Amino acid sequence: MRLLSLCTLFGALACAQIQNVKVYDQPGRFAGWPANHGIWSWGNEILVGFEAGYFKASVRDHAIDRSKPAEHLLARSLDGGVTWKIEKPEGLKPPPGVEQANVPTETGKPVTECPGGINFTAPGFALTARMADIHTGPSRFYVSTDKGHTWAGPYGLPDFGTPGIAARTDYLVNGRHDLTMFLTAAKSNRREGRVICVRTRDGGKTWTLEGNVTPEPEGNDFAIMPASVRLGPKEILTAVRHRTFIDVWRSADDGKSWTSAGKAAPDTGRGNPPSLTLLKDGRIVLVYGYRAEPFGIRARVSKDKGNTWSDEIILRKDAGAWDLGYPRTVLRPDGKLVSIYYYNDAAQSERYIGATIWQP
Repeated sequence: MRLLSLCTLFGALACAQIQNVKVYDQPGRFAGWPANHGIWSWGNEILVGFEAGYFKASVRDHAIDRSKPAEHLLARSLDGGVTWKIEKPEGLKPPPGVEQANVPTETGKPVTECPGGINFTAPGFALTARMADIHTGPSRFYVSTDKGHTWAGPYGLPDFGTPGIAARTDYLVNGRHDLTMFLTAAKSNRREGRVICVRTRDGGKTWTLEGNVTPEPEGNDFAIMPASVRLGPKEILTAVRHRTFIDVWRSADDGKSWTSAGKAAPDTGRGNPPSLTLLKDGRIVLVYGYRAEPFGIRARVSKDKGNTWSDEIILRKDAGAWDLGYPRTVLRPDGKLVSIYYYNDAAQSERYIGATIWQP
């Protein structure tokens, strides 16, 4: 664990408010993409999912050896993100026929139809959404009601009349059997993608397309990997990844129609997905990986419901390569944030899961 000195940037107070912690770091391994899998918290107990494969040095591509199998792991902290233990739940294995890192891997149960009746307000509820292909899916989801120790599923997601769904984990619980999920749908040319808003009102048995969050991007651009917060009974704010920036979209009618709220992060280097967190005082915190030099993790804060954003807060700028980011963030009971992402210390070194504990 390392305490960073940021006095020159933020003053002496910040020096006591930022910690960087390693969550998962194994020799010869590639660990990545927490934003795809999800994060959940119950007080100071935090659970995050990620993919663990094998490291293979690369300049242009992700540094993962796609000739070797990968696995879906969880990391759990009981002390607000300071220390972590790794778990490999049996219930999160991919279904037969679905590969991780492009090679066959140890598989679990086949995808089935969800029976419905899931209690989304259960004290230990967690949901993770996964995909078989980044462009057209198909996609599935798993649910837990005991803080991620055991998982039911995988349950299939419909395509909602699109060319295919590539699901990552982004959802809002509305009630006992009522949940809104944000998904990436393939564009009409079957490439990724654009964001849609869907909803179940019967505990996961049936789903309806509520609205298109973004229009279909033109050319080779995409609008993918949403991160959403609820600002009011009917108001939702969703941040969306594009190739080189992050923009935000607002709904005032619970996800049926959406309007652009502009760019929250005009430059993310090679592109990185957003993490959005609503603070107790109403501020919204955006965290993202920065994939240009100096490589690292950055944040911005909005005081006006996402209409305008602060200058960048540089949480880290000590990475050796662009292959990083995909953050997810939770708010601790003491008001501090725990932002989790994948990271590297040098261009030719392993990728690990890191966490920054900080307070805006």
